[in-house]
Amino acid sequence: PTPSDEPLGVPALLIASFPLDSTRRHAAPGPLTDFLVQRAADAYAELLGGWRPVTAGIIDLVPGPLGKGELDGALRQAILERLPRTSFLPPALPPRDGDDLPESLRPRDAEVVEGAGADTVRVLAEVLPTLLPAGLERRAELRTLGVARVPLTDAVDRLAGLEKEPGWWRRLYDSLAGIDPDRLSGLPVPLADGRTTIGPRQVLLPGAEAGRIDPEVLARLGLKVAHPDAAHPLLEKLGALPATPRAVLTTPQVRAAVAASLDDDGGVNWEEDVLDADELADTVLALVRDAALEPGDEPWLGALALPDEDGEPAPACELVFPGGPFAQVMREGELAFVDAELAAKWGEQPLAACGVLVNFAVVRATDVVLDPDELEPHEGDFTEPDDPGLLDAVDVWCEDILDRFPDSPVPPVATEIIAVRDLDLVDEDKWAQALTLLSRPPLRDAIVQPVRILLPDGTHEVVRPYTAWWLRGNPVLDGRRPAGLRASGGDSLLRGLYDEADATGFEDEQVLRALGVRTSVAALLDEPGGAAELLDRLADAEREVTGAQLHALYGSLAELDPEQVTLPDDLRAVTDGRVEVVDAADAVVCDSPDLLPFTSGVPLLPVPPSRAAGLAELFQVRRLSESVTGQVTSEGTEHDVPEPVRALLGRRTPSFYVEHEELVVDGVEIDWRLTDDGVLHAATLEGVAAGLAWAAGQWPRRFEVGALLEDPSRTEELERDRWFD
Repeated sequence: PTPSDEPLGVPALLIASFPLDSTRRHAAPGPLTDFLVQRAADAYAELLGGWRPVTAGIIDLVPGPLGKGELDGALRQAILERLPRTSFLPPALPPRDGDDLPESLRPRDAEVVEGAGADTVRVLAEVLPTLLPAGLERRAELRTLGVARVPLTDAVDRLAGLEKEPGWWRRLYDSLAGIDPDRLSGLPVPLADGRTTIGPRQVLLPGAEAGRIDPEVLARLGLKVAHPDAAHPLLEKLGALPATPRAVLTTPQVRAAVAASLDDDGGVNWEEDVLDADELADTVLALVRDAALEPGDEPWLGALALPDEDGEPAPACELVFPGGPFAQVMREGELAFVDAELAAKWGEQPLAACGVLVNFAVVRATDVVLDPDELEPHEGDFTEPDDPGLLDAVDVWCEDILDRFPDSPVPPVATEIIAVRDLDLVDEDKWAQALTLLSRPPLRDAIVQPVRILLPDGTHEVVRPYTAWWLRGNPVLDGRRPAGLRASGGDSLLRGLYDEADATGFEDEQVLRALGVRTSVAALLDEPGGAAELLDRLADAEREVTGAQLHALYGSLAELDPEQVTLPDDLRAVTDGRVEVVDAADAVVCDSPDLLPFTSGVPLLPVPPSRAAGLAELFQVRRLSESVTGQVTSEGTEHDVPEPVRALLGRRTPSFYVEHEELVVDGVEIDWRLTDDGVLHAATLEGVAAGLAWAAGQWPRRFEVGALLEDPSRTEELERDRWFD
């Protein structure tokens, strides 16, 4: 054959009897040339169709659409017209012996999956045999041939309704690891009951914990549980949930079944095989037990229908656990008990988590607007743990709080309320037992933890919690209201000022204080208004108080800030040894023992010497040392203080004292007097001892000083005895 100068871009050598033009170098146009071009295109298409082995390399033989010359362009066009119908492209999954899979694909039938890896394409090719191998998406030749391009999302959508063994689906999930989850939302999932669902959301993945749950029961609840052989981490990433007891329990299907469990037909759809009320109760209680739920974790469980003591269905939140702590203190007939057999079968924990009252129930609410008209129970099928409207007389408590603050168009807000409900259901004879329950955590917080109130101006105040308020106002302690009572065995300094109440078995001092029970003087004075309350009771002549008791009480009061105490009209004082109520203006603080002979008929306020000035300032009354001049009018003789006495009393001991035959002060004969200039005057041995001890600030040692003055030989004996001070 004679070669020509005709350019040819097709990767093949063309040998044909083309007519030539006059130069003998190019094919002459005409019908013969056109005929030969068509035959050459047939041969080229047949060449590719018979090429073996069929590999991706054959795509390199597909010519482009632009020719190098007129003949080349015509040949390319003819070839590209034939190749889309020619089976020569390699399938993603080569056929095996006995397979029905094609050995090669026609371009018009073939598809390229975009965005999928090689493993994914190979798995998909088992059910989508027209797929080409992965990695060919960018080949221009395939675009020229018009090969269809399928996004991975569309390829996944085609799998809907496909029935394959679970192991195949797991291989597919393995190959899809790392793919954007948004592209796999329609991924089918084979279920344990043989069905296939579209999309992993709301599908439960079986695991170790799910093994205790009967799959048939889950199916009857309408739950979708993936087949164990198909379970894969990818499904959880796409929205499937591990079939833990908590996850199963909180599915919309279970929640709907619980909500409908009290319907007239028991929530049963006779057209479907669903659980009856007893089966549903057992299933839910088993899930609650395995999930180890606590009361209030899932409040909607309170709508679960459970049989009461008469066998009638009732919401779990309206039943009481028989023999439980709350049942032992509840007034008879207030609430029905849960069926005894059911209680014995399941025990306290799962039933309490479903709302059955085992112990007192706690209401926890945040950002509660303190408007009495708005504090009403929420409407619904179950009680909610954040519903303050369930609390007895909560509107009255709210009004008491509002009375403490100025009127405002914007009500204050309680940042958090922790309160015990159903207090009004307690039997009046069981309050001792009930208070013991309430003083234990977590109920204790509802009594002792103050409520923080946010006021309209942005400031905060602290008020008494609801539970403490309710208990204070009801006869819950020894048949009486606790506020204003003294716990028997409490601080003896309050004896006579408060009526005693038996708080045996209920010794939590902080709880007693929250209830208004007085346990100690210190606790009383720590409370707002505590000092005023103590002074009011001291001014009540009907209440008995001893002199020693009064001395200690005034000692505690003297430590208070005067600005925090309202001046009383009357005070309890000691007059000539009698404890009586006197006008505060007549009372005198007894601050100097040497002036006691001048106090006949004078109402004295006894107090430790170090606190005398504080008490006088607190009550704005005179001190005894300010009321008596104490002028010594008699003559005496100076004596040195014996060295053993000075050693006993310390460096503040006077170096001498003045002895009088008869000591006369302001015309009154007395035993001793320590004048303002620090000189001790005394007429008796006992007076010398008392004066020296008072001057040295060692008043309790006055009797020991007297013994030394009387018999100096006892110095060593008394020194040895001081080892045990």
